[in-house]
Amino acid sequence: MKKYILSAILFVLIFSSCSDLEELNINPNNVPETHPQLLLTNIEWNAFQVEGVDPMFASRMVVQTDGENSNQFYNWTRAGFDDYDQLRNVTKMIEEAERIENTAYIALGKFFRAYYFFRLTLTFGDVPYSDALKGESEEVYTPAYVTQKEIFTGILNELKEADELLSDDNSIIEGDIIYDGSTTQWRKLINSFRLKILITLSKKVSDSDLNIESNFAGIYNNSSIIESNEDNGQLVFVDELGSRYTEYNSSSYGSARYMDSTFIKRLQDRHDPRLFIFCGQTRVAKETGLAINDFTAYEGGDPIAPYNDVNLKAADGLVSKVNLRYTTDPTTEPHTFIGYSEMELILAEASVRGWITTSAQEHYENAVKASFEFYNTNASDYADYVSETAAENYLQESLVDFSSATSDEEKLQLIMMQKYIPSFLQGGWRMYFDHLRTGYPEFRINEGLTPPTRWMYPTSEYQENSDNVTEAITSQFGSGNDKIRVTPWWLQ
Repeated sequence: MKKYILSAILFVLIFSSCSDLEELNINPNNVPETHPQLLLTNIEWNAFQVEGVDPMFASRMVVQTDGENSNQFYNWTRAGFDDYDQLRNVTKMIEEAERIENTAYIALGKFFRAYYFFRLTLTFGDVPYSDALKGESEEVYTPAYVTQKEIFTGILNELKEADELLSDDNSIIEGDIIYDGSTTQWRKLINSFRLKILITLSKKVSDSDLNIESNFAGIYNNSSIIESNEDNGQLVFVDELGSRYTEYNSSSYGSARYMDSTFIKRLQDRHDPRLFIFCGQTRVAKETGLAINDFTAYEGGDPIAPYNDVNLKAADGLVSKVNLRYTTDPTTEPHTFIGYSEMELILAEASVRGWITTSAQEHYENAVKASFEFYNTNASDYADYVSETAAENYLQESLVDFSSATSDEEKLQLIMMQKYIPSFLQGGWRMYFDHLRTGYPEFRINEGLTPPTRWMYPTSEYQENSDNVTEAITSQFGSGNDKIRVTPWWLQ
């Protein structure tokens, strides 16, 4: 992986340093050619990164003590269109793949288009899609916005096309740092992503245009999907400059960031040993000499309390910090976009909803075992706490045991909790969006407040694409109603 990353960086540096010469000596209408593998490495590295702690504030996992964090208190405003910068690289990779007639890179280009447009539409609602990224090729500089329904339909079609392109291509994909070039495993991830998108649209199951239930069952029954931790769509870090874990040596985990009390209590109530992997003991617990596996050695801060109240509690040594392994271990753990545990929970939910006929309990238990196995492998200092036996025992806990659920709603609550717990520094905003969709797990929120359902469009759109963004707001939410608590199509 180091070789691929350094090659991609070198490619960027060469073209950056030669920009002056190009302006003088090269026709500006001619874009330099390169092999798509150099672009792929950089695209993968950026796409599969840890998304930081902002989602963890919103999903009630961490709290801040030196000021009011907008994600923790649900008062954010705008987000940016930075994903379009990444999509420009994806577009260039597809163009270069078409030039050399390499279908594998075209297929991965379609995957990453789906990846980024999925993120963009969940963040904002309607966004430019069909006309986007055509400034260079067709001089479209003010792209029209497309409805969420059209975007979801489009990215599902792109993923289907990606799978079909790879079905007849057994070549090794050079520059691939996710699956080391395996088209077989890429097809599993692509099809798993299709299922992830369809479960995200669970509120739209009655839309006959989408055929969500039948499409889900068709993919599950006829396509290859992730079926073990070996198939995880994940970025593995190595202890080399430029290839280390995203949060390694991060200063943001200093004196002001602590664990959320509601997250810790959920782990304590379930006697969940993953608590020891995510959290550090309180200072008082350490001084008292409590064992790492003593559940009383961990405590968090109230996410809705004034930040200074939590700060005073932390100063008394009564609040846990994020486990130091996340900032002191350069390889820590892979960051997973879609893994086996999540895939099994998606299937468990689909089974509860009646979309497929397999056992929801079996999928659920497979997911828990897969999560324990992931940490047994990647958090070796804590391996004994997350062994196979530990997983079996955990599944018998009263708040975990699937057989104790007497209704579909109770089953859904159990499934979403097991999606939630291992999303700690994994999967970005995935769990927050799942909460918006299902209501589970419940988040501690100030009375009278509701979680935001989106972000406002960036100011730059009002400056550079005013007519189209204004029309998109009006058609979705009403004139001038670009607000964070209006309901986008996918949640209606």
